[in-house]
Amino acid sequence: MDQMRRLGGRLRAVRVRRGWRQADVATRAGVDRSQISRLERGHLERMPLGTILTVARVLDVHIAVTATSRGADLDRLVNARHAGLHESVARWFAAELPDWLLDPEVTFSIYGERGIIDILAWHAGQRALLVIELKTDVVEVEDLIGKMDQRRRLARTIARERGWDPLTVSVWVIVAGGRTNRARLAAYRAVLRNAFPADGRRMRGWLRSPVGAMAALSLWDRSHSGVAPGGYATRHRVRHPRS
Repeated sequence: MDQMRRLGGRLRAVRVRRGWRQADVATRAGVDRSQISRLERGHLERMPLGTILTVARVLDVHIAVTATSRGADLDRLVNARHAGLHESVARWFAAELPDWLLDPEVTFSIYGERGIIDILAWHAGQRALLVIELKTDVVEVEDLIGKMDQRRRLARTIARERGWDPLTVSVWVIVAGGRTNRARLAAYRAVLRNAFPADGRRMRGWLRSPVGAMAALSLWDRSHSGVAPGGYATRHRVRHPRS
């Protein structure tokens, strides 16, 4: 409760400093004024997280949401799922596409822009460069699109550091299969297809003859790999045994 009141007080302080009324913030955030009042008083128990983040964004306040657990190392769980997806993709390339060279976990720092590319793939025959982003969960679609635009823009410079001189630069977002991720992708289908016009089928055909540039997004199901079931699943439904 103290943390909620502290958050509400800080948002109120920023609003007052800007000289805005609660109604001004509500209009900009597209919410009812009563929600702004509840938020500033720290009554957040039944308020959607999306509403809180939207109001904070209007006030130019950054809120970091973290999850902790007494019974598990959450970072290790998330990293294990990501590593499982990475292993699955790498095995598939090795078995089906031996002409591609994969460079995993490529870090970069170029004029203040920093990040990590999950897989940087190089096809020497066609001088084709492919930036692969692996996602076990789809959360921020706009952030994903912006991140891939950045990586595509910087990819040639990163490749030249490895002695590669690409003719084309392509991007591929691989999302772990699962009901939740399918629903999230469907909710933003138009935006995502505008940014990544190609699907998995087209991408697999292009990988065998990588001529021209591609931008693709596709789901990665267990049928693509030889990893054990559950190796990179986004979620599991918990069922109690019947008595």
